[in-house]
Amino acid sequence: MDRKRILTGDRPTGQLHLGHYVGSLQNRLRLQDSHECFFLIADLHTLTTRPEKDYIRQVGAYVREIVLDYLAVGIDPERSVIFVQSGVPETFELNLIFEMLITVPRLERLPSLKDMARAENLEAMPFGLLGYPVLQAADILLPRATLVPVGKDNEAHVEVSREIARRFNRLYGEVFPIPEALIGEVPTLVGTDGQAKMSKSLNNAIFLADDPKTVETKVMRMYTDPKRVSADIPGTVEGNPVFAYHDAFNPDKAEVSDLKDRYRKGKVGDVEVKRKLVLALNQFLTPIRERRAQFDRPTVEQLLVEGTRRARREAEETMRLVRDAMGLYRPIG
Repeated sequence: MDRKRILTGDRPTGQLHLGHYVGSLQNRLRLQDSHECFFLIADLHTLTTRPEKDYIRQVGAYVREIVLDYLAVGIDPERSVIFVQSGVPETFELNLIFEMLITVPRLERLPSLKDMARAENLEAMPFGLLGYPVLQAADILLPRATLVPVGKDNEAHVEVSREIARRFNRLYGEVFPIPEALIGEVPTLVGTDGQAKMSKSLNNAIFLADDPKTVETKVMRMYTDPKRVSADIPGTVEGNPVFAYHDAFNPDKAEVSDLKDRYRKGKVGDVEVKRKLVLALNQFLTPIRERRAQFDRPTVEQLLVEGTRRARREAEETMRLVRDAMGLYRPIG
């Protein structure tokens, strides 16, 4: 490998939103020129919380939507490998090997798994969900990635990958690099309701594919300072979702500073602040919408076929190294 490698991806549960952009996508864009990038559509991971047949039937459509979002924000399939997780069967083999290198108590200490189970209203932790970080480790280490752009909520999972890589190398010899997590400039973007991180399931997301009117509607309904009942009352900027979005997406920093100053002094209303945000968000999203419209379904399908084939070649080489290092018996005939 001449260049350092990146592996990151998304579960195909629907279209991507602004939280995905600040948490990971903008880092991917920045790094695709300097790194060898592998972008994973993690369809197997959806089974950990949604194994129902009716849901599985929808996954193909969600996969295509995510690829469209990738292309729309500027990810270049000529410079990056975009592939489907289930199309790389070596994932299953490496996942099984890695399961032998970590304990159940270690996985049970990850609060994110309990949060995922709670969000899906699961009464008990499925075995597959408990092993979610192990499958992620297989995803990361199969292409022997060195850098993993992730949201803040997945940082602990990358640490599990690092532990597994160290343990494998210690037991069998140096095969895997020790991957580093790269957290976005805005580690977690709060949802439009101000109550939690942005999420489709919580109905508090602004999607990259939202049209201008939808963006306006969502912004004008956003949570602000609950103590501020009129525009002449000084308001709080810190922790205010509208200003968090201004900081992340409004390129006019002088305007943002002026709005904050007037808001604190009770000299600007929430409506004006929100309307400025609508303009900034639609300015940000317009080129993304335009690029998205350039791609059709056959193009997306062909891109996935080619990307998965490239990922499979790397996976085959990694598993050859793994089997040789471990001394696994392979019948000769």
